Amino acid sequence: MANKLPLISPGIRAKLETARVARLATLDAERRPHAVPICFTFDGSVFYSAIDRKPKRVPPRRLARLKNIKETPQVALLVDQYDEDWTRLWYVLVRGEADLVCAAAEHKGAIQRLRAKYPQYDADMLADDAPVLRITPVRITASGKI
Repeated sequence: MANKLPLISPGIRAKLETARVARLATLDAERRPHAVPICFTFDGSVFYSAIDRKPKRVPPRRLARLKNIKETPQVALLVDQYDEDWTRLWYVLVRGEADLVCAAAEHKGAIQRLRAKYPQYDADMLADDAPVLRITPVRITASGKI
């Protein structure tokens, strides 16, 4: 994947900064797709998502998305809005590379950004030591009312 980040228009940036949910698609070891809804934040360069305290079927470190990213870091992130008025539909599709944030300062900053965006996270739904994913965009495409 390329090292240069794609250019992001002001319209797309605004949608990415205000959207509340995205769908993260990963590939398992057999290259089968796995998609989950996620909360996220965008800092203008990369996306962050944390493994929060919402109920899960397995312990956080055993989640499919984390195992899949370790095996195959290429991911897709879909941010969209549906409306019954189809002239108002839009989506932003981000293809990129994901990994876990290890650096303490970056991890702390991502947690702070997520808590600022989601009041639920500030109300004890996000641990200080929660695993944090970083998604670095390689290609961004968009369509619709942006």
